[in-house]
Amino acid sequence: MAAGEWIYIDGEFFPKDEAKVSVFDHGLLYGDGIFEGIRAYNGHVFKLDKHIERFFNAARAISLVLPNSIEEIKEIVLESCRKNGIHDGYIRLVATRGKGDLGLSPSKCPKATIFCIAATISLYPPEFYKSGLKVITAVQRRNRATIIDPQIKSLNYLNNILARIEADNRGAPEALMLTEEGLVAECTGDNIFIIKDKCIWTPPIHLGILDGITRSTVIALAEKKGYEVQEKAFTLYNVYSADEVFLTGTAAELIAVTEIDGRVIGDGTAGPVTMELLGAFKEHTKGEGAKI
Repeated sequence: MAAGEWIYIDGEFFPKDEAKVSVFDHGLLYGDGIFEGIRAYNGHVFKLDKHIERFFNAARAISLVLPNSIEEIKEIVLESCRKNGIHDGYIRLVATRGKGDLGLSPSKCPKATIFCIAATISLYPPEFYKSGLKVITAVQRRNRATIIDPQIKSLNYLNNILARIEADNRGAPEALMLTEEGLVAECTGDNIFIIKDKCIWTPPIHLGILDGITRSTVIALAEKKGYEVQEKAFTLYNVYSADEVFLTGTAAELIAVTEIDGRVIGDGTAGPVTMELLGAFKEHTKGEGAKI
């Protein structure tokens, strides 16, 4: 059976062509729900505990009562991988408010819906990890944490999508998003790091970014290698003048940015620190995590 052929929905596995949720599901009608993107490497689900912890934290933040325990949801992820023959792949775990009516009130949704897709993903071609990405800065600003906190991986991704449309229209694979004050926040699907004089900077969580699991993993790996990592606010000036820039994310893993808004970063190829950390990340993912 090919990856992604069996989809878990509320206690059952369905062939992908028969996997359906109601048109009255508030996840569809209002983007009312949460998700996690998770990777499997070498027969293990990477950082599964951390992903499920964040999943439950997000559910709590939006007052969504999940119908399964932490251990049950971990098993849903693992069984989805087994059912689809996943050894190396990508898992999308989703919880919606569930079926309700056309009104906004979540009180009309008696039970949350859980579904899980275990498949494969290739976000960027392999050669991009050496040549790097050409990124643009979006006009669309990142949501303020006081409105919809980006730490919640909600199903309402329109803010990111509008920025991604800008990138698509300008022929770029990714867009950098700024806060309302013009500070660097994150990209549409990735966290950002810059390197200057061997010091690594990344925006702090309170600016309104996702507390990425790949982000925290890379910070720990960099510090273990002796690099100074600072979570601090910075502007596009610091990005343009950086020695190296890279992005992190579950799907992207760790990838260099070599051009931003037409400005070449470094020598125009993935820099030595970026490549060192990419190698360390790949080594770290070998056999780490919950065994499938």
